[in-house]
Amino acid sequence: MLQRARKIRTQIHQLVDACLFAASFWIAYDLRSNNAIITRLNLPLINDEILDSEKLVWLFVALIPAAPLILESQGFYKRSPLGSQQSLLWSLFKGCLITTLSLVLLMYALHFITPRIMMVFFGIISFVLVYGKEMLVRWALRTRMVRSQLKRSFILVGTTPEIPQMRQDLLRHLHEGVDIVAELNLTEGSPNRIVDLLHHHSTFGVVLSAKHASFEQVEYIIRTCELEGVEVWLIADFFNAQISRTSFDELLGRPVLVFRTAPEVSWQSLGKQGMDFFGALVLLVLLAPLFLILAAAIKLSTPGPVWFRQQRAGMSGSPFQLFKFRTMITNADQLKHELEAMNEMTGPVFKVTNDPRVTPLGKFLRKYSLDELPQLLNVLRGEMSLVGPRPLPVDEVQRFEDLAHRRRLSVKPGLTGLWQVSGRSQISDFKEWVRLDLEYIDTWSLWLDLKILILTLPAVLRGTGAK
Repeated sequence: MLQRARKIRTQIHQLVDACLFAASFWIAYDLRSNNAIITRLNLPLINDEILDSEKLVWLFVALIPAAPLILESQGFYKRSPLGSQQSLLWSLFKGCLITTLSLVLLMYALHFITPRIMMVFFGIISFVLVYGKEMLVRWALRTRMVRSQLKRSFILVGTTPEIPQMRQDLLRHLHEGVDIVAELNLTEGSPNRIVDLLHHHSTFGVVLSAKHASFEQVEYIIRTCELEGVEVWLIADFFNAQISRTSFDELLGRPVLVFRTAPEVSWQSLGKQGMDFFGALVLLVLLAPLFLILAAAIKLSTPGPVWFRQQRAGMSGSPFQLFKFRTMITNADQLKHELEAMNEMTGPVFKVTNDPRVTPLGKFLRKYSLDELPQLLNVLRGEMSLVGPRPLPVDEVQRFEDLAHRRRLSVKPGLTGLWQVSGRSQISDFKEWVRLDLEYIDTWSLWLDLKILILTLPAVLRGTGAK
């Protein structure tokens, strides 16, 4: 994992751990002042002056920033998330012990009189809560869904002396989510092969070592990946230079120049992921009655299944199964070739205003975009986002003639996007459609997502321009 992404991950853990230590402090406070606990453990009664909450606030304020720093000093955040239990337990035990002793010393220094058993409670509870959090993270990282979301496929590109070493280094860090799907040896093969490898493997990025490669080969690979919206991690440990539209990072201790055209990992991108997950979850709960009504209406109006499933190209071109409410007759795919002459969209995309395959109920669902609602399941599964370029069928993506059009695949597809709020399906030129998608990618911010979501609602309610 790049240093920038690792730093954000560490900061998230530190924030959560600070909250857990703070919660442990107040739980210990409540336990020591609880009459039932006092009676069961035969503890002496204490007066309110000893457990003065106003005085304890000062300890609480000191604890929040101190606890993560103490854990960091013990190497707690340098461990592999899937490392040994021994390293986890030992570093956490030392961190909790030092934190507890530090609080005791601080209380004596400030003349705070606090029962010793309360600090014992605090040490035990903080250890249990942080350990439970780590076990939860470890379990999540081993689940298939999380692994699939964290895993990124890469192609190794370099020369004969470089590729074996890169492969060996990366295989020692499989937990970082880097999956090597192919290799391109520039000593034995042409750099032109990179195009076929990118398309065949639906690659997220390319790890490129240029120490012994010619600059012409490096330039060709970077330009090709830039056109397609694929990240290039250039291992540039032979020179230090600033290149436009790049970011400097670190991979396994080596300096790396990242050529990126899609939004990079940031707090905004994490906010987008949170908004996607919780937004989809809330909408699915709120719209559950509507789902049942629409499903019943589709089932009673025409023969066939309620759901329509289709393979669409997701992020990096990886195929996924998209869900929709069925709006067409059951043999719609077989009739598609007969309607090719009626296609109103230039390029590889197929769009028809008055498609004879659409059922009467389907026209209503499409007009108000109700057929798209099941894609909230795709958002919840991490295959789509609430906002992003609309996912196209895999066969249409394979017909892209301009490599630059594939850059729209560099982010997750969305339920809505600039295309929808800028005329929706009234746009008939695929190049204009792609232009809006790339404009969204190049100017992305969390505020832009919120703005598009706000503008989508009136566009859907008006039902203007939908097909």
